[in-house]
Amino acid sequence: MWIRPAGERAILVEVDDLDQVAGLRAGLVADLPAGAVEVVPAARTVLVTFDPDVTTFDRLSAAVRDVPLRMTDAIAGALVEIPVRYDGEDLDDVAKATGLSRAEVIARHQGPEYQVAFCGFAPGFGYLTGIDPALRLPRRSTPRTRVPAGSVAIAGEFTGVYPTVSPGGWHLLGHSELAMWDLDRDPPAALAPGDRVRFVSS
Repeated sequence: MWIRPAGERAILVEVDDLDQVAGLRAGLVADLPAGAVEVVPAARTVLVTFDPDVTTFDRLSAAVRDVPLRMTDAIAGALVEIPVRYDGEDLDDVAKATGLSRAEVIARHQGPEYQVAFCGFAPGFGYLTGIDPALRLPRRSTPRTRVPAGSVAIAGEFTGVYPTVSPGGWHLLGHSELAMWDLDRDPPAALAPGDRVRFVSS
């Protein structure tokens, strides 16, 4: 575990892998150290903001080092069902690359209960872990310049839903009408770290 300052009101904790990120986040959320304000996980780091009137970088760093890693299911978040129309541009290519039929790709994508490991890339974009190993493919060799909002996609160990129109290099399996990011909703993001996700055919 490596800890360094991130400005005057945060520390950045670097760990070995995504499992340790999830375990550290779970431990922090279960027993937030004094003065800590927000816990923001990423792929290999956890950002912890703090109130400088309550704690210091050194005190918070020491407290974080003492936090036991916990299994994420101990603080699993809400279950969110995401309806999907499996008509993505890359569905046939994914089937060919994995040696599966279209129906098997869909079934394997719908099979797991995923967990939101962290959010990033764009507001409302959740990186979901738990994908079937048979569907783990590298990113496309040539990214698209425009991926439609609501596109359900896979790449590597993750699946996710593009919240807005944007460039992207993931494989598109389908489309969802569920808005991932809506400023008129409270909270705006449909997903938060720790939430559980299931994909269902629409």
